[in-house]
Amino acid sequence: MRVNKLTIAALAVVAGLSLTACQNDDVAAAGDTPAASPTAAGTGGQDGRQGNDASTGGSDGNDQAQGSVAGTGSNQNGEVGECRTDELEVSAVEGAGGDDEGLVAVEFVNEGGRDCSLVGYAGVDLKTNYGTLSAERTGEEPTTIILEDGEGVSFAVSYPINNSGGSGIRVTGLVVTPPNETKSVTLDWPGGASLPVTDGSDSGSLKVGPMGSAGQGG
Repeated sequence: MRVNKLTIAALAVVAGLSLTACQNDDVAAAGDTPAASPTAAGTGGQDGRQGNDASTGGSDGNDQAQGSVAGTGSNQNGEVGECRTDELEVSAVEGAGGDDEGLVAVEFVNEGGRDCSLVGYAGVDLKTNYGTLSAERTGEEPTTIILEDGEGVSFAVSYPINNSGGSGIRVTGLVVTPPNETKSVTLDWPGGASLPVTDGSDSGSLKVGPMGSAGQGG
């Protein structure tokens, strides 16, 4: 009987230890759940949504893109920009002059793919065997010319005709600079081959009119 009592006592001790171990496991498992909750809240929920909003930019990104598009275009804010030399096709032909004065019409044609404006006087220089002669302005009041793509405008260059019978001053080229530009275009001179020698050091008889002074082209 003593043996049986010892066995029963031993079994009771083992059972008690097993029950304590299970309870400890349950407590540990129950303790894991509260520890995991703060981690989940820190990476998801409202904070996660705010992170997505910041990365996509929302309406601010769209507004910036639209602003860039609105800021482009050749006629921004309804204003027509000035014609640039590279946008113009420049040509010159001999016009109808008189006995003592010749006439050359220079034409600018807008090939820039946009509307542009010209106002004032072009720069005109003649290249000669005596150097460069610059034309003086006639003094006429200039007006603003709006050229649509493909349209043109002409202006007049007047010069003295050499009636002296001598070789005179030989003209070798025509240099034209559009208004408010610094880039020039060099053309063949279509007018008389020479100017009177008396005008070799005086360009007073070489004159240029404003835009439109030789009639509207296009």
